[in-house]
Amino acid sequence: EGAELATGGSRRGIVVSTLAEARFFAAGGFDDILYAFPVPAWRLAECSALAQRLQAFQLLLDSPQGLEMLLQNPLPGGKRWLVWLKLDCGNGRAGIRPTDPEALALARAIAQGSPELVTLVGVYAHCGNTYGCRDIPAIQAIARDTTAAVLEFVTA
Repeated sequence: EGAELATGGSRRGIVVSTLAEARFFAAGGFDDILYAFPVPAWRLAECSALAQRLQAFQLLLDSPQGLEMLLQNPLPGGKRWLVWLKLDCGNGRAGIRPTDPEALALARAIAQGSPELVTLVGVYAHCGNTYGCRDIPAIQAIARDTTAAVLEFVTA
């Protein structure tokens, strides 16, 4: 019920952190789901099944190896992997640092490589480094820094 309220009844555009959550929401009629963790190889078959079933099942990528894995495992029926480049703007959990020279190379490889197999949807950053903040100004500072880093990366 909460997810339906959060999406204004559209049942689109939700973000999940586990494939169990993705399956739950898919079973509930949601057909646009972002799995917000770089997909490990051992979860690829589950992701493929969801991608084939849903209108838009999206993944995070943060490495050339992840891109290669998707390219070597294309979706059937003309479907494409829909991916977001995961940027690490200070959380340190997952993603590639936007200042890392390999980040731009990876973004270009996704966008220009084989868009009929793997399509770059956008960039994604999660401010999990706010979890330890003690006050609103600290959270706002991280949000500003993250926004600036993402905008600088996207501009580049």
